[in-house]
Amino acid sequence: MTATIERGAATASVTPPDHAPKRKKPGGFLGSSNGKKVVMAVTGAVMVLFLVGHMLGNLKIFFGRESFNDYAHALRTLLEPLAPYRTLLTLVEIALVASVVLHMWAAISLSRRAGKARPVKYVAKKSQAGGYTTHIMRWGGVTIVLFVIWHLLDLTFGVVNPKGFDAAPADRMIAGFDASRWWVTLIYIVAVVMVGLHLRHGIWSAFQTLGWAGHGRYRLLRVSAALVSAVLVIGFLAPPLAITFGVVK
Repeated sequence: MTATIERGAATASVTPPDHAPKRKKPGGFLGSSNGKKVVMAVTGAVMVLFLVGHMLGNLKIFFGRESFNDYAHALRTLLEPLAPYRTLLTLVEIALVASVVLHMWAAISLSRRAGKARPVKYVAKKSQAGGYTTHIMRWGGVTIVLFVIWHLLDLTFGVVNPKGFDAAPADRMIAGFDASRWWVTLIYIVAVVMVGLHLRHGIWSAFQTLGWAGHGRYRLLRVSAALVSAVLVIGFLAPPLAITFGVVK
C-alpha cells in the first residue's frame, strides 16, 4: 500500500520567524537605557545650576550679615507684586525636588537593569577604579540625601538650629557653624566632599551620554568636570570654615 500525502498540507507556506511582529519595549524612550541616561544628565544639570546659585548666595556672608539677609529676602520676594510672596522660590524648590526624584529613579533603574543583564559575576578581579566609582556614587548619594535633610532642618526650618526659625538667616548660619558645634562643620565637610566626588563623575558621565566626550575633547572635558567640582567644594566649604574659625562673626 502506498501512503498518500495531501499536497496542500505538505507545501503550506510557513512564515519565517524573522517576519514575526516585534513587540515594542514598554516605556518608549524613557524606558530605554539611553532614555534614563538622558534623564540623569538633564536632571543633573538642573542640580548643578542650583548648586552654583546656592554657593554664590552662601558666599555673601563674607560681605556682612545685611548682605546675606538681603539675598535671602530677595529669594522670597522675587516676582512681587506680580506674583505672591515666595512664588519663584517655591517653583525652584518643586523643580529641584522633581529633578532629585527623577535622577534617583533613573540611577536605580539603570543599576537594576545592569544587574539583570549580568546576573553572574565575573571571575576576573574587578577594577579598583570601577569599584571606587560605584561606592562613591551609591553611598555618596545616600550621604547627600541624609545631609540635605539635616541641612534643611538646621538652616531653613531652624528645628535643630540654636537660634530657631524666627532668627535672621545670617544669624542662623553663624550659629549653626559656631566653633562649639564643630561636629556640624565636620559633617558638612564630609557631605560637601562627597557631593564633589559625586559631581565630578556625574558631569563626566553627562558629557559621555550627550556624545560630547570625543577623543579630541576627552582630556579637556575630564579636567572641566574636576574643575567645576573643585570650585563648588571650595565655595561651599569657605563660609562654614570661616565661621568655625572665627573669621566671620
